[in-house]
Amino acid sequence: MSKTIDAVEADRVLKAKHRGMWALGDYPAVAAEVIPELGAVLVNACDVRDGERVLDVAAGSGNAAIPAALAGASVVACDLTPELLESGRRLAERRGAELEWRQADAEALPFTDGEFDTVMSCVGIMFAPHHQLSADELVRVCRPGGTIGLINWTPEGFIGQMFTTMKPYAPAPPPGAQPAPLWGREEHVRALLADRVTDVVAHRRTVRIDGFDTPEAFREYFKTHYGPTIAVYGSIADDPDRVAALDRDLDELVRRHDRGTGSTVMDWEYLLLTARRR
Repeated sequence: MSKTIDAVEADRVLKAKHRGMWALGDYPAVAAEVIPELGAVLVNACDVRDGERVLDVAAGSGNAAIPAALAGASVVACDLTPELLESGRRLAERRGAELEWRQADAEALPFTDGEFDTVMSCVGIMFAPHHQLSADELVRVCRPGGTIGLINWTPEGFIGQMFTTMKPYAPAPPPGAQPAPLWGREEHVRALLADRVTDVVAHRRTVRIDGFDTPEAFREYFKTHYGPTIAVYGSIADDPDRVAALDRDLDELVRRHDRGTGSTVMDWEYLLLTARRR
């Protein structure tokens, strides 16, 4: 019994850390200013229709949920971090979108089996620490014949490489937690969903990032806006040499991905995957 209690408490602590990390900085600004088009790409790939019941898992501030609602779907946007949901509510109101916002853990969704026609996630569910648990929930709440749609950063793309760059500076992950960019590998997602889905279609695509004049400008933006980056810098804040080293490593990463057009322009790779619930 003590092991079960310990496991429950460890999960509670882990999820609290995740909530706190994504509340740091201003992720809604990142979604709106850096990758605004990704949500609509996913909604189009899922062929969301008027009147359909749609769930956006790890929705953040609604980058995909709001376009789905504007397409006429009945949408629930859920996320572990209430601060992101509150930002999403305000954004949806400004854009004239009506949808429901629910705080929820992607690994234990508070919805019934087969409740939704489409279940999707845009660079969100990949950050849930236990991949199989969250994949099982995606499948469970999707109706038979319904659509599961995902956009996730690839390990080889810029964001995947950014996490690789930050890893030596970050605290060790808790036991059992899996690296987020694995969700950007088609074979990994296929294994998670297994034979519970059919008609899997997967493509690697890129999104053009051209809003930063210099590598240093990108680094400073992510140091102040992006929760995972803020958290890593916070863990080494008392070591100026390590802070300076991470600064250099991130700047060099941007330079490697820069297209060399005279200003900083990058193509960030992601995996777009859709499937049908068997």
